[in-house]
Amino acid sequence: MTSSAPAGLRTFVPARPRGASGRVHEMEFDSGGLEILAPQECMALLRSTPLGRIVFTQQALPAIQPVNYALDGQDVIIRTISGSKLSAATTNSVVAFEIDDFDPDEHCGWSVVIIGQARQVSDPHEITTLASLALHPWAPGLRDQYVRIHPEIITGRRISADRPKSDNAR
Repeated sequence: MTSSAPAGLRTFVPARPRGASGRVHEMEFDSGGLEILAPQECMALLRSTPLGRIVFTQQALPAIQPVNYALDGQDVIIRTISGSKLSAATTNSVVAFEIDDFDPDEHCGWSVVIIGQARQVSDPHEITTLASLALHPWAPGLRDQYVRIHPEIITGRRISADRPKSDNAR
């Protein structure tokens, strides 16, 4: 699968999770025919790319912003500018965070979404810990505010090139 990541960055699709017997788990599919990814596979994909999208509420409307991020355990950590709209909008709010990778030529790809509570990090010890993460903002400006998103819901879907074609495929 080719990557939609910037030049020099490649994402990967990890091997299917194996059970204690060493056998590959059976795949589950949603009502639309997309493969449902197990939470551990979603977490592996979250570790595979440095860029995602945060979905938050701005003036009572949904807003989406690309951000680079790192993981601290299962929590997504982003950096933003203190006092920014993103910083204010993610203070003690429920947000969604999404990553994906698609190959338009092969008609395949995957998407992972987490939904959880976001909070600004203010504890100096926690900030010191987060500063050691490999989280280097791409956007200009001093991004001195850390935001932690603790996932309450983790979902993922995959569409494979080897799936049966629908009647609509041309």
